[in-house]
Amino acid sequence: MVINTVFTHLDFYVVNKPADVGFHDEGDLGSGFFNQCCKHFGEILYPVHRLDKITSGLLILARNKNAADWFQKAFSTHIISKFYVAISANKPKKKQGSVIGDMEKSRRSQWRLLNSKVNPAITRFFSYSIASDIPGLRLFLVKPESGKTHQIRVALKSLSSAILGDELYGGQQSDRGYLHAVRLDFDYKNESISVICMPQEGKYFISEIKHIQQVVESALTNNWPGTKLRAND
Repeated sequence: MVINTVFTHLDFYVVNKPADVGFHDEGDLGSGFFNQCCKHFGEILYPVHRLDKITSGLLILARNKNAADWFQKAFSTHIISKFYVAISANKPKKKQGSVIGDMEKSRRSQWRLLNSKVNPAITRFFSYSIASDIPGLRLFLVKPESGKTHQIRVALKSLSSAILGDELYGGQQSDRGYLHAVRLDFDYKNESISVICMPQEGKYFISEIKHIQQVVESALTNNWPGTKLRAND
């Protein structure tokens, strides 16, 4: 497996995980993406967050315990801004907005969104039309403000816009699951870190790459839906 390193720091790496590769071992010992990274870099690494198997994109790997502790706290307190791009074959119920609600395990390894908001998953999004051979194809720029399992996949399904290729949640069959972790922004030891990595796999991602670049570049300046009401979410 080729490991694509996007950013190198004395305390951590940022790598681009391919789609359809499990973060943890599945079957053979050492076959998972994390263990492949440890082998590639030849050092002890610490996982501080993860991506679903269908999801490609930016993943942080700490290089020491102090950095791992910092990142785990940073993710739990949501001071790292994460942005994803996704594509769906179905028009959403609304073009932009927030999806907020608790989540619980459901059947067949699925999760489902609840109406309650005790410890909610919070997902902000914008959507854009795409000209393609699939009528109604939509591009999403997504900002999760929590880190729940399958959060974005469940949020888009709740909008009637299951991710293209995400058959677990009713997405139309395709060449890959169209969800990519595209951008990370955070301050680390008084240094502002901004890492962007465009998707490199998938017919519809590649055909929309210029459009994706435009929406990702504006991520920090967007007036994200619902952010002014966050205290009341």
